[in-house]
Amino acid sequence: MNQLLRQDLKQVDAFLQEIKDYSISFLSELDALPVKSASATFERLELPRKGMGARNTLLQFRERYGRHLAGNSGPRNWGFVTGGATVPAIAGDWLTAVFDMNAADKDTAPLQIETETIAMLRQLFGLPDAFSGCFVTGATMANFAGLAIARQWLGTQLGVDVAQEGMAALASVKIISCTPHSSTIKSLAMLGFGRNAILKLSSLPEREAIDINVLEDYLKAHKGTPLIVVASAGTVNTVDFDDLAAIARLKQEYGFWLHIDAAFGAFAACVPEYKYLLNGWDAADSITIDAHKWLNVPYDAAMIFTRHPQLQLDTFKNAGAAYPGDPAADFKYSNYTPENSRRLRALPAWYSLVAYGADVYADIVNNNIQLARQLGTLIEKNDAFHLLAPVRLCVVCFTLNVADEEKQAATDALLKALDEGGKVMLTSTVYQGVPAIRAALVNWRTTENDLAIVWEEIKQQAAALMVK
Repeated sequence: MNQLLRQDLKQVDAFLQEIKDYSISFLSELDALPVKSASATFERLELPRKGMGARNTLLQFRERYGRHLAGNSGPRNWGFVTGGATVPAIAGDWLTAVFDMNAADKDTAPLQIETETIAMLRQLFGLPDAFSGCFVTGATMANFAGLAIARQWLGTQLGVDVAQEGMAALASVKIISCTPHSSTIKSLAMLGFGRNAILKLSSLPEREAIDINVLEDYLKAHKGTPLIVVASAGTVNTVDFDDLAAIARLKQEYGFWLHIDAAFGAFAACVPEYKYLLNGWDAADSITIDAHKWLNVPYDAAMIFTRHPQLQLDTFKNAGAAYPGDPAADFKYSNYTPENSRRLRALPAWYSLVAYGADVYADIVNNNIQLARQLGTLIEKNDAFHLLAPVRLCVVCFTLNVADEEKQAATDALLKALDEGGKVMLTSTVYQGVPAIRAALVNWRTTENDLAIVWEEIKQQAAALMVK
């Protein structure tokens, strides 16, 4: 063994203690760190001929990057839909690296951990056991996997094995949706459907939810044609939900494939008051749920649930000559997901679910919703702002009360000022043609004190811009 490797192995106890101390220091300062990293330029570090060892590398990292790290997982990162990481989830992620197990293998522990975690998640969301599930890297890959299985189903309806024969064997198809996430469009591009395959039907007035009558009219006009419908269970701008129960009834009559993007909206099922939003989702053929959002586990982790394990196997089986055997008889997750080698990303979720259970997750979700509603009320009562949509769950969508031609510049300036202030991160969007700002609350650390800090900062920065 190389001398440097031997030295690091000999000193692993002391080195991991230093890593622990550094981690504790970072976590203890998380609330005080800038929420968004400032832009920085670095002189490129060249690959050393002789390394410096583990301990000196930590020192080099701290000196080079330490002061540029941000509180991305802190309580006031309300940009995009960004969760944090609970304490047990951090432990699970750390141990995932320590164990370094390939979760594609059929070894008892990795397989048991993932299947057990999936079962607990079904219970958390109230999904029936008919849904099998597995972990992937994020909502993009979950949508990709769900739509890949849908593509295989579409082929079977037309007498084609798409996984075997390729997309050229399919005629031109359309995927029906209303307000799909960008990752759905990206998935269609990667799957060979093409971005233009999406057909966006009109929404209900002042909503992001599909007009069921318009959907039904389309289905009637194309009866007998195999179709894929992508429904939203929580849009990114306003957390709007398509009427899943009505779509489920249409599915019974028209027999389309129903894929539901419930990346963070699925967590409405944790709180009895909001569970109705997901009525009908058990009729779905595939469902995307993200873990590194409201489940608050580290990046990257999401789940794809489906009722069609055989189609899933047909889509993803690792059928090369170097891997003999019957994939259906010899279960491995690598035959059911895009990745062959797979990090044991179920372990952080397992730790957090076992540590906190359904009640704590209900508290996390409910707390974020109540704080988001409070923020919406504050915005609604302040003449400097305009609330663009009701606060349905955890996202607040608003804009500045300025002339239409000034809105884009004003929202950009406010977001820039907030970023530079470092107390909160929000993101820009466009809602029904209006330049807007989004605040998305899904972090387990967020409190009323954070809301007070953020609201004061938003008001002050907006007032300063108005003066200019």
